[in-house]
Amino acid sequence: MGEVSRGLLDTSVVIARDEDASVEENLPEEISISAATLAELHYGVLVAKDEITRQYRLQRLGVVESSFEPIAIDSAVARSFAAVAHAVKMAGRQPRARIMDLWIAATALTHKLPLYTRNPEDFQGLQGLIEIRVI
Repeated sequence: MGEVSRGLLDTSVVIARDEDASVEENLPEEISISAATLAELHYGVLVAKDEITRQYRLQRLGVVESSFEPIAIDSAVARSFAAVAHAVKMAGRQPRARIMDLWIAATALTHKLPLYTRNPEDFQGLQGLIEIRVI
């Protein structure tokens, strides 16, 4: 029997699952999210420009919270964060500009999971550390 395919979803993919039905067919069998993704979704509710958008985002947040047990940002992920931030800096980019993306990347690195994203440019310079799958 084959091994179950696994992966960590970037926030862009979590959002796209609502908006593009074809996303599901490109995902692994076992999907996870980082606590950083949950933080980004909470923030998205707070900064919604109107009430309709806020309600939609709040509903999506509820579905995500009931569907996933997010991977925590613990001391192991914090160690990986340093490696990820350093790789980004060595690639000539500014780590602070994409801080949440780097926490998500650090989670993927720590747990040895491929990272599924719609925004590969957010993870530029990290190809040597983590497997990035663009969908």
